[in-house]
Amino acid sequence: MDDWEMWEMHDEVQLSPRERLALVQIESRLRQDRRFARRMGCPRGPGWLPAAVVLLTAASVFVAVMGIRTSDPALLWCFAALWPLTLLQVFRLLCRATRPQTRSGARVTPWL
Repeated sequence: MDDWEMWEMHDEVQLSPRERLALVQIESRLRQDRRFARRMGCPRGPGWLPAAVVLLTAASVFVAVMGIRTSDPALLWCFAALWPLTLLQVFRLLCRATRPQTRSGARVTPWL
């Protein structure tokens, strides 16, 4: 919902144009503050974490299979470096998925 839609919503409280402008400015400043948004539990932008987990998992499996088939030490070392990073990202994804819901009942992550 953008600022204009909020102005069109009719509540019992009527704000003057000056008050509306001040409210819009305050809200825009609060949206820019990332630490405040994190504390309030606001969802962030697009979820890059699930895509990163899928890509890292696919790359790890590919490097592991190719390393086993060719017995190339470079591929095995790439797998050894890539696998812990993949596990870390999977752990972050699981932690985000099991995070408690917000007061409104919606999950913090929009992709679940």
